[in-house]
Amino acid sequence: MSGEIFRDIVAFITIARERSFTRAAAELGVSQSALSHTIRNLEARLGLRLLIRTTRSVSPTEAGQRLLERVSPRFDVIAGELASLSELGSKIAGTVRITASDFAWNTFVWPRLSAALLYYPDVKLEVSNDPALTDIVADRFDAGIRPGDRIGKNMASVRVSPDWRNVIVASPDYLSARQLPLTPEDLARHACINTRYSMKEGISPWELKKGDTLEACRVDGPLIFNSVYAALDAALAGYGLAFVPESLARPWLDQGRLRSVLEAWCPLRQGFHIFYASERQLLPALSMIIETLRYEPAVQDVT
Repeated sequence: MSGEIFRDIVAFITIARERSFTRAAAELGVSQSALSHTIRNLEARLGLRLLIRTTRSVSPTEAGQRLLERVSPRFDVIAGELASLSELGSKIAGTVRITASDFAWNTFVWPRLSAALLYYPDVKLEVSNDPALTDIVADRFDAGIRPGDRIGKNMASVRVSPDWRNVIVASPDYLSARQLPLTPEDLARHACINTRYSMKEGISPWELKKGDTLEACRVDGPLIFNSVYAALDAALAGYGLAFVPESLARPWLDQGRLRSVLEAWCPLRQGFHIFYASERQLLPALSMIIETLRYEPAVQDVT
């Protein structure tokens, strides 16, 4: 059945309810002549007379009354659902699905977002703390959190954090029994705690840079984790060197529980961004989250 007949039935229902071509035409935003043409076409298609027209009034025939009683409630349901969807499009409500690493979520996202969500009880947030490079479209996420240099060109993004960096750390006990590494090549003589963020991906290299020299170091060791928190715990326990965010290691560095090495080789990385498919229309709930997380640096700091 073509969409044309649905438009014709809407026109018929409006005329039958208003009992006037003039009022129905005004409600539908069409001319009376166009409305008359629509009804003639509908009657011809059905082979039935639907309306009785006099100079003073319009009323449905027996067939028209039956059609009105059968289809009018169904169209009212459709109109109600469309109105509800329209309201949803302007109300800050609904489910938002986000994927983010546990580090990004705990450090940059949740501390700001947790307070804002208290004001929006109709927003339901579903979070996957997955450090892998998730395809948010294929996996049906509304948005993801990722360093700015790891976002695809077909995505729109908004910065949510300052620049940050990883540092290489180990416990004093581990380092006291070994020669300190002075260059990335020296890491080959150490037990290094690796990370692999997905079984589909290889072990993550340690991206080191000094001046214009960039090295993606492949290191080896007895432990592989998919969480920087686990790697940090292993370093604290003396299992070797770990490459972890400086903000996570800082309390332990200040307490002397960890020491850092090759600091000059640990570069800044682009801040984290919230990203989403550029062609999609943003629901108000996601727009609220984006604006809550938007990073506006007064003074650029390092995390």
